[in-house]
Amino acid sequence: MFDLDDTLHDASHASMLGINRAMTDYVAKYLDLTLDEASALRAQYWRRYGATLLGLIRHHGVKASHFLEETHQLPGLEAQLRMSAHDRAVLKRLPGRKYILTNAPRAYALRVLNALKLIDFFDGVITIDEMQMFGHLRPKPDARMLRHVAAQLKVPPSRCVLVEDTLQHQKAAHGIGMKGIWMRRYLHAARKSVNNRMEVGVHPCPVPSYVYARIRSLKTLLAL
Repeated sequence: MFDLDDTLHDASHASMLGINRAMTDYVAKYLDLTLDEASALRAQYWRRYGATLLGLIRHHGVKASHFLEETHQLPGLEAQLRMSAHDRAVLKRLPGRKYILTNAPRAYALRVLNALKLIDFFDGVITIDEMQMFGHLRPKPDARMLRHVAAQLKVPPSRCVLVEDTLQHQKAAHGIGMKGIWMRRYLHAARKSVNNRMEVGVHPCPVPSYVYARIRSLKTLLAL
């Protein structure tokens, strides 16, 4: 299973700045906050729930579909997308079933995959739209959702590999027996942030104990 943003393509260049700005603007507009207040609230919800959206749903009754649509419009996105040609070649010949597992909405994920001509390399695309359990949204790093995905794919978690740039998600995957591969190719660009106030995917240990391997190119997967 592959994450999408900052794992398969350089989202820090193409989309993350626009998405972060749109999310902060959304929070400011619908909660009647200043931009600084909205940014601080987003950081608080990220630390507590792992995602801005989960805090907005729980405490403010925000509808997930409206939030995701409003914050992922990104006009001109396709022209900004870029990825490694070597990674594309590896995906084409990498053995085993391959799935996208992303907290992004389906419309955005399909825009990216089609623009990068990656869609045919995957057996399926699992987005935040499908991460519902018992009426509640359960995006990464929710371990219950990861178990559910493995069950849907009819494979034990121990047979799953999650290629991902965010360490919180790696830790959750490790906790249920999945192997986590930490993609670091794009971390130099912008270290996932919420208005540059919080870093995700950064760790003082070169390879945390819950990470199976650290890579900068998908080619390394062929040797693991």
